Amino acid sequence: MNDYQHVEILLVEDSVADAEMTQRTLKRRGIANDIAWVKDGVEALDYLFCRGLYAGRKNGYPKLVLLDLKMPRMDGLQVLRHLKEDAHTRNLPVVMMTSSREEGDLIESYALGVNSYIVKPVDFDQFAETVAQVGMYWVLANQAPSL
Repeated sequence: MNDYQHVEILLVEDSVADAEMTQRTLKRRGIANDIAWVKDGVEALDYLFCRGLYAGRKNGYPKLVLLDLKMPRMDGLQVLRHLKEDAHTRNLPVVMMTSSREEGDLIESYALGVNSYIVKPVDFDQFAETVAQVGMYWVLANQAPSL
């Protein structure tokens, strides 16, 4: 990876513990040099569409969205629906990272256009390894179109 390349991941996660572990793993492994963390779906859409608290943000779109499913105010499926319906964010890679093993959540996520659906491991080491693998693939290996 080019040291000067701006890599941004938007982490949409209401669990402080999961968010901290994810950020720590991505930074420690050198996968991302800029991770923005928002705590629910409403804040995620405000961030991505530069409105509300993020009205002055001019940073463009992140390279990847790591999206939790079960969140207050607006869940991950609602966020995903908004992103995939908008022409500007439709091609933005979105990885659902959730504790939900419910078949309905999986099916609906893919029907709405999620790029990947990952069930978060409970074990810390397995969680960290999963986050690292997801980050390595989507941020470093995957070739995505320009938004």
